[in-house]
Amino acid sequence: MSTAETSPARPRKWYHWYAETDTPEERKLIFKLDMLIVPYAILVYWVKYMDQTNINNAYVAGLKEELGFAGNQLVHLQTIYVVGAVIGQLPFGFIFPYVPMSWLLPALDIGWGVFNLAQFKARGYSDLMAFRFMIGFFESAFFPGVHYVLGSWYRGDEVGRRGGLFYIGLTLGTLTSGLIQSGASSQLDGKGGMEGWRWMFVITSVITLVVGVFGIVTWPGTPDRCTSLFLSAEEIQLSKDRLSRHGHQIPSTRFTWKTLINIFTRWRFWVLTFWDILFWNACNNTSTGGFLLFLKSLGRYSDSKVNALGSIPPALGVIYIILICFGADLFRNRAGAITVSHLWNAIGLIILTVWNVPESAKWFAFMTTYSSVAMSSVLYGWANDILKHDVAERSLTLTLMNAIAQSTTAWTPLLVFKTVEAPRFPKGYPFTLGSAIALIAMSWGVKYFHDRQE
Repeated sequence: MSTAETSPARPRKWYHWYAETDTPEERKLIFKLDMLIVPYAILVYWVKYMDQTNINNAYVAGLKEELGFAGNQLVHLQTIYVVGAVIGQLPFGFIFPYVPMSWLLPALDIGWGVFNLAQFKARGYSDLMAFRFMIGFFESAFFPGVHYVLGSWYRGDEVGRRGGLFYIGLTLGTLTSGLIQSGASSQLDGKGGMEGWRWMFVITSVITLVVGVFGIVTWPGTPDRCTSLFLSAEEIQLSKDRLSRHGHQIPSTRFTWKTLINIFTRWRFWVLTFWDILFWNACNNTSTGGFLLFLKSLGRYSDSKVNALGSIPPALGVIYIILICFGADLFRNRAGAITVSHLWNAIGLIILTVWNVPESAKWFAFMTTYSSVAMSSVLYGWANDILKHDVAERSLTLTLMNAIAQSTTAWTPLLVFKTVEAPRFPKGYPFTLGSAIALIAMSWGVKYFHDRQE
């Protein structure tokens, strides 16, 4: 077994939040870090996914008809968001070690909030394409940035649970977007001369901007560039010391040509990137709006009801995330947690691939959807642990693996999740199923490489 899977050395009872080896001072510090880092990470991921997925809810709530959308224009809007996110990530892997993360991520949050707000004035397809690109661009650094910060404060055996709580924001954001659109369609449609789907963009933007300002006050950044009002110099030093004892490199390093050569000639970059590509494509069924389009195709629900029912899968996702991420930490079996997550996902995808099944079976299949993303923080927390020995490598690899993997979802949905093939998606669900199965196999390969490294 690797030290990543067994540290700290003394066993911990399953219900302990802290390790038995943590001193009282360390437990006090960890509690304070949890209060400063985790709530803000959850809030921003919540608004990020609210702002990322609200286009799907608006589409089935009147946007399509009012703006005259046709053909595959919805999947084009989903794709241009990914393009913006990938382009935006490219420079951040280099600058994370150089800039205070305490202001970078809140500033980006405010930036995408502004462009999310601009969508309520959209008059056509081209307006929304421009706004969605900019939202993707400003959201780009958030996910790898949070994992970079988590890996800067927490040990490898601590990241999974914190990352799991952080990832709950994804499902809450998707869920909230549907509920907000449902309420806007039923209560605000026509108020102030605006349609309900336009009000949804206004409401989610106000929430986003408030959370961004909150982050400027609370987000501590990283130990080497921490200016938090809530952490003393002694606590910051204690944080560095406890991580150093477990093999984490704390001092910020500068990129050199040797750094880049080392990154691209080691197994870590290539294995982790391919692994992440499989993950992103095994989760395509969460971002294409398949369940919403299925509900719309039934022709028996109002726009408000469609969005309300569309909140059920992400609500179940909260349960999946807690079970998978906490289980990975408590049982110290990350590969096993990923396997459980995507076996459940595969069951639903098999049903959707067959399609000619009772309607109740399709409902069940869509309820499994968010198990596919439940293990994301297990994967990225594990990558953080694998890369803990070199700050520069960790920064660049976390960002590049995420950017490259996400970039593949800019074109795979265009091929397999065409809007005109909704809700059946005869190529999309089999493709996602294949990716899920390959991800399970690859996770055990990553375990082999990590064990050998440690």
